[in-house]
Amino acid sequence: MRIIAWRKLPVSLTELCLDTTLRCGQSFRWRKVDDTWLCALHDRILSLRQDSTHLHYQASFPDNSLEPPTPPSSAPNSTVDPLPEDDDTEKLVKHYLNLDPNLTELYEQWSSADANFKKKAPRFAGIRILRQDAWEALVGFICSSNNNIIRISQMMEKLCLHYGPFLGRIGMTPYHDMPSPSVLADPKVESHLRQLGFGYRAKYLYRTASLISQEYEPNWLDSLRNPEKPILGKQPSVAGEMQPGGREGYRVAHGELLALQGVGPKVADCVCLMGLGWGEAVPVDTHVWQIAQRDYKFGKGKHSSLTKATYDAVGDRFRGLWGKEAGWAHSVLFTADLRVFSERLVEKIEVIQVKGEEPEQKVEIGVESGVVAEKKVKREADDDWLEQADSAAITQTARIKRKRKA
Repeated sequence: MRIIAWRKLPVSLTELCLDTTLRCGQSFRWRKVDDTWLCALHDRILSLRQDSTHLHYQASFPDNSLEPPTPPSSAPNSTVDPLPEDDDTEKLVKHYLNLDPNLTELYEQWSSADANFKKKAPRFAGIRILRQDAWEALVGFICSSNNNIIRISQMMEKLCLHYGPFLGRIGMTPYHDMPSPSVLADPKVESHLRQLGFGYRAKYLYRTASLISQEYEPNWLDSLRNPEKPILGKQPSVAGEMQPGGREGYRVAHGELLALQGVGPKVADCVCLMGLGWGEAVPVDTHVWQIAQRDYKFGKGKHSSLTKATYDAVGDRFRGLWGKEAGWAHSVLFTADLRVFSERLVEKIEVIQVKGEEPEQKVEIGVESGVVAEKKVKREADDDWLEQADSAAITQTARIKRKRKA
């Protein structure tokens, strides 16, 4: 491998916190070894680490003679482009980590508009929305249905290990980049992914890969991208006027994604936000729904359960508070509620019993400053609607012209 020496960028922890940003459920392929985060990205193995004043990065490029994937792929091997003459790793790092916006100013803006954000944000500084490849985001969030971050990460690792191009090893660990849609469109893929533990998601991944690689134009996914946040190397352009339901380009992208297998409203919003750069996309799962009930007075009257109308109302409420980066602000609150980060907000844990239509479940309730926070958890149609929407992939193709190959 050709390994480029470590370099650094001046970035404070308030502007970027790798340990939070890379494990809060945006991207599922990063692994941490000691104090270093590693991922196969854009035909290289990217290594990142951080101190209080700088972001350090290193790129390891593959040799020209690549060893085969381990274990052997059951589909034709992908190819890796030749090593570029000029190393663009710094541009890649700045682009991927979305370092251009001033995060301190954004946090101040969101805090001035929302007292709840102002309360939670100081303990969760440095959370950035990554500018991921749209295809990787789509695959990752199809795998997210009825799943958790650890299992999604395991699935993505298996997918790359069996089907992605091999880039090299760091120590004894092999690193494989993302497989292309055409590789996952192989007829044998679905049954093999089932053997690997993907369950019903295997069908969704195979069918979506087949549709994208065989029926849509080659750049269809990127054509849905926010022009203000284009792919690496492209110049930004204006994205249109913000509306209560988001800009027109966002609404079109969301609707087109719903036509894919395994993509419901939440998954479509995740891809819009984290893969296509539409900052106003607000993914609402049952976790976010609980935040909306607890902190934003949803859960009563016509919005007493998580229906399609309520899903849209939650997104509109957050867009009204935080503007065209509402999805980013919402992700800070989502991260603040994740159990893995609970030590930052919770002083002790009290376990209570919650009864519902299903067997009793234990739910951990945070206790701040010694005061027990009362919390009621319902498992009714709100959960059912969302899981059906994402698992069965509600499609809304009316009034949306899909860009298929002629």
